[in-house]
Amino acid sequence: MEANIIITAATAISVGVILAAAGLGSAIGWGLITSKTLEGIARQPEMRPQLMFNMFIFAGLMESFPFIIMAFALWFLFANPFIAG
Repeated sequence: MEANIIITAATAISVGVILAAAGLGSAIGWGLITSKTLEGIARQPEMRPQLMFNMFIFAGLMESFPFIIMAFALWFLFANPFIAG
């Protein structure tokens, strides 16, 4: 019983760290994507439509990353495979 409490507490802390890292990674990715797009538009304004299209494609991929990580984190939180039946 004592081991299950320790495992549950460690899992809760780990899930918090995982979600924080996913959010931070997504924010950094968004910043890099938009900054490079703006740099490209500043260098070649005629490429704006193509660059914006690519930016939104990659931004959508970047936005899905935290949701996938959240699904794994919630699986560990609510259906913890490390706790003995």
